[in-house]
Amino acid sequence: MTQIEPIPLQRLTTLRVGAAPERMVDATTRDELVGALREAWSEGEPWLVLGGGSNLLPGDEPFAGTVVRILTRGFTEVPGAPEGYVRLRVEAGQNWDELVAWTVAQGLSGIEAMSGIPGTTGAAPIQNVGAYGQEIVQTLVEVELIDESTGEVSAVPASELGLGPRTSVLKHHYGAAPERSAVVLSLTLDLERVGHEPRPVADPRLRAALGLAPGAEASVAWIRDTVLRIRRGKGMVLDEVDHDTHSAGSFFNNPIVTEAVASGLPGECPRWPMTPAIDTVSVIPLSQWDGSVPRPAHAPTMVKLSAAWLIEHAGLPKGFALPASRASLSTKHTLALTNRGGATAEEVAALARFVQSRVAADFGIVLMPEPVLVGVEL
Repeated sequence: MTQIEPIPLQRLTTLRVGAAPERMVDATTRDELVGALREAWSEGEPWLVLGGGSNLLPGDEPFAGTVVRILTRGFTEVPGAPEGYVRLRVEAGQNWDELVAWTVAQGLSGIEAMSGIPGTTGAAPIQNVGAYGQEIVQTLVEVELIDESTGEVSAVPASELGLGPRTSVLKHHYGAAPERSAVVLSLTLDLERVGHEPRPVADPRLRAALGLAPGAEASVAWIRDTVLRIRRGKGMVLDEVDHDTHSAGSFFNNPIVTEAVASGLPGECPRWPMTPAIDTVSVIPLSQWDGSVPRPAHAPTMVKLSAAWLIEHAGLPKGFALPASRASLSTKHTLALTNRGGATAEEVAALARFVQSRVAADFGIVLMPEPVLVGVEL
């Protein structure tokens, strides 16, 4: 590992905000990354790992600790894949879209709909990254983690990560510590060998996004190209000259509420029912049976709402900005908070707080930020 002159985080994050930290270390190999983290933890100082900086809102004051830049790269095929699949082990610092491009060129399927997502591969399982019907949970086999509490390295199956809608046990949710404080060193994916010819697109969400009819066929390359075109149209592919891309992507999570709460919203508010877990089998020990069958427990149906719709219908249109602020909502969609040039972290945070207050006042729903906030309060 190499200690370097700290670089202002505004040069290393897609939101282009943040001061230089007190200390910065570059880790270009797995061993360097493990060593840098163990050293920071042993000294008990604040620490932060930085990959692509695409899901981070750092503050305007210097971070009072060590920032470890994860610069590990590369991926390799490893044994153990099911028939018809390829198993890849990917270093945490590998650029995500470069990985997707390579898999598409090899005729592998599983992550092609996640083309154009900025950042590094190690961040993918932390928030179960996904787009257009694909999520990392569908292809993830395991991750290699180093735990802060012990400094030990272990391989953890995907089933133990609590992967859900943009969440996992590893994610720093705003206002709460992660269930497991650990850093991803690598991850392992199983990708299907499908070749380069068109094939049926089974997922209805992906078909809808791509404008395909049921039964329509598409190649993995066509899906990638189409997704990139759609994302560019929304300002979601990094572009130096397009300020709509100077963001952290979707700034707020789509809220998940009970069906009762959703029923109180306008009928035109987009919503997607979340399938409840249903206990189809109940086992009652004979010694405890009183001759009656208990009524099955009813779990309330949860509903996911569109945060973008709530923002726009709270009177905040695309491009909205507070007076004299250099931060604004994207001119292409309301869910991204963007830096129009020279905005501070506080300007972005002030806009986020205003959006939260307007949505809460109009709909009684508090939007929660998706990026990790460091030295910033909403």
